[in-house]
Amino acid sequence: PEGERGEESSDAGDVRGGEATDRLGSETGPTVWSEFGRLASEDPDLANLGQGFPDWLPPGFAVDSLVEAALDSAESPHQYTRTAGHPKLVRQLARRYGSHLGRNVDAMNEVAVTVGASQALYLSLQTLVRPGDEVVLFEPFFDLYVNQIKLAGGTPVFVPLTFEPYDEADGAVTGGTWRLDGEKLREAMSSRTRAVVLNSPHNPTGKIFTHAEMEVIADCVRDAEDVTVISDEVYKYIVHSPPREDSPVQTRTAPGHVHFASLPGMWDRTITVSSAGKTFSATGWQVGWCVGPTRLISPIHRLLPYVQFCASTVVQEALARALPRADEPYEGHASYYDYLNDKYRRKRDLLSGALEEAGFAVPDYGRTAGGGFFIFARITPELRGAIPAERFGDEYRLNPAAPGGVAGLDWTLCQWMAEERGVLCIPSGPFYSTERAAG
Repeated sequence: PEGERGEESSDAGDVRGGEATDRLGSETGPTVWSEFGRLASEDPDLANLGQGFPDWLPPGFAVDSLVEAALDSAESPHQYTRTAGHPKLVRQLARRYGSHLGRNVDAMNEVAVTVGASQALYLSLQTLVRPGDEVVLFEPFFDLYVNQIKLAGGTPVFVPLTFEPYDEADGAVTGGTWRLDGEKLREAMSSRTRAVVLNSPHNPTGKIFTHAEMEVIADCVRDAEDVTVISDEVYKYIVHSPPREDSPVQTRTAPGHVHFASLPGMWDRTITVSSAGKTFSATGWQVGWCVGPTRLISPIHRLLPYVQFCASTVVQEALARALPRADEPYEGHASYYDYLNDKYRRKRDLLSGALEEAGFAVPDYGRTAGGGFFIFARITPELRGAIPAERFGDEYRLNPAAPGGVAGLDWTLCQWMAEERGVLCIPSGPFYSTERAAG
């Protein structure tokens, strides 16, 4: 009978959650990405400045490499390839990282290819962390890190970066520089610390960790018994405002970027994570990788067959062909990487000027180093005063997707701009721990 079928449907919907979903708890509900993604989908004319992907084609040589790979009947890269990484790609990556790090990198044992950098991070944490272990994050942080740590059974420990404004005399709100406080890092580390996640260039602030700051991190790691650094370097080729300090270990093709693994003694303590998506404006290619010593990469190799058999063979083949082409002269520049930085530098100046004109306080990139494609803008009192009073009422303020279920000033401003002004930005609150977002 129909009534009985309805009861069965109700019972079937009451499914006991597995351990992974239990570890995430309420955080499996709506997020900043689902909420602002919904706003973007509802208005096709919205200027979307909040999603982490470019809206232009990859460089011609990358597209050509993909087409050539797909049509190459001799190579025929349309079947499974080696689970730990397509041989041609891992050899290219080993050669490049060997140059970056000043050492020989074993292509078959010290490189693992994954489905994007997110999976590289996931597998790194899964192979390092046990229940009860702690993982240090610099705050604010890319929100993906927190739940990946929880999925591994770990506990995130937050080390807030210190924001130093240029000048806030007489209540002015200005841009500034984010700095690492070494004492806060030392206080956060304990016998339970298993990993430190370093992201430079940094999402969401755009901060470039200086060589001196990386040395502070390295000192803390040296003093610890069993701590690994997961160095997320997906934006290393987008350093549009390099640090002014001279570093002895910068990468020739990425001026201003320091590979953490290149610091003395840090190769053996580091998993370097990166991907092709941001560099080649091809986030849909979904090819990432881990590079590190065999003792850290071998466990990732062992897990890979049980996550997926291999990343896309044809895309790995395309990337193996594209990487050497990126070193060649491109569009009037010495290399594609020089072109990429010049392109982002022009876009940065255009956007930061528009934000200042609209009333935001932004970094002065003549004084502050910057990378990635983020501008961490501050809300001035004038901008706060432009938001209609009703936007602070419970109808808008209570939002399950916002941190703690309550929309702060940043969320309120971004939602109002998206719904009433046709410009979508992402609020900063979700990039902080719940306690600090509420404060």
